[in-house]
Amino acid sequence: MSDSDLRRGSTPLGDMAEVMRLTRAGRLDEATALIGRGLSQTGVSSGVPLRPEALRESLGGLLRDLPDALPSLSTLPGLSGLGRGMTPSVEPIAPASDLQARRFQGPAGARDYRLFVPSAPRMPAPLVVMLHGCTQTPDDFAAGTGMNALAEAQGVFVAYPAQSARANGQRCWNWFEPADQERGAGEPEIIAGITRALIGEFPIDPARVYIAGFSAGGAAAANVARAYPDLYAAVGIHSGLAAGCARDLPSALAAMRAGAPGEAMPTGLGAAAAVVVPTIVIHGEADAVVSPRNLDAVLAQAGAERLRASRETLSGGRAGRRTLYTDASGRVLAESVRIEGSGHAWSGGHAAGSYVDPDGPDASAMMLTFFARHRLGAGRA
Repeated sequence: MSDSDLRRGSTPLGDMAEVMRLTRAGRLDEATALIGRGLSQTGVSSGVPLRPEALRESLGGLLRDLPDALPSLSTLPGLSGLGRGMTPSVEPIAPASDLQARRFQGPAGARDYRLFVPSAPRMPAPLVVMLHGCTQTPDDFAAGTGMNALAEAQGVFVAYPAQSARANGQRCWNWFEPADQERGAGEPEIIAGITRALIGEFPIDPARVYIAGFSAGGAAAANVARAYPDLYAAVGIHSGLAAGCARDLPSALAAMRAGAPGEAMPTGLGAAAAVVVPTIVIHGEADAVVSPRNLDAVLAQAGAERLRASRETLSGGRAGRRTLYTDASGRVLAESVRIEGSGHAWSGGHAAGSYVDPDGPDASAMMLTFFARHRLGAGRA
């Protein structure tokens, strides 16, 4: 299926406007049937009920011109209910007083972002770039992850780029679009531009810059790290997908529901794609929005099969399995955390934000601990 087919709307899933029209006309059976045909013809099994959160993730690009569609769609049979482990925010999160509101403009485009500046930064300080998931905002994401409190204690700067509703109606990062996967253009270049601007403005150590994300933001973080291994010393991917694992909406749906087919790579990266970026990947084993099988695809890109694995059991709250992957010298190059019973949610998160699982181990703390092991060396800087 070609990109031109998607642009023309010749695929069943490309005809979402008709779904909206039928829904608003009260013709729910016809709208449901149209969605079902779209899923079956894209190779995605419709045997598992599609929850509204899965629809937000899956149809991000197609819904960009229909921002009011989801309340209507939530009334359709089989689309009610929330995924396990999810705590959606009921009201918009108020702007956090400890976050600066900023805007970046570069050749590839512009985005707003929030910045946390620690009261006593390290000299020079690390920087973590955090990419939110669909329907989230930087303030929501900061509140849910609790990253700022940890960053304050450790003297770390944290940047939260905001996806534009104009770029995607559900504020999803367009991780499955080829134009937003590659070095030098699109959203990766905008995010890299924000990162470079902060390095130039604040006392940030260029060798200790990291990127992390949740869900669509996790998939976008994988793309950005893969495209800019000379900028980011390590990447954290929570409930996300491997870099370049989808090239259009049908392949994105398939990867989300069943896992990415092997080690996919974005095109156009040249030598950058051959560089392995140290990676920590965290995923709930009860995630019904993004299949936990995607954790294995992320590990494959991190080169885990060539490393020695050391496993341990996590206890306290939700149980889980933590695996460290080390090279011959004992250096940890990858880490995976599989959390039993957790759904599509940030592990150890705070109820002030959305898509959080307060009962899980603290994903933010685990990421900062992993990041502290890594800095850019002469071969990558």
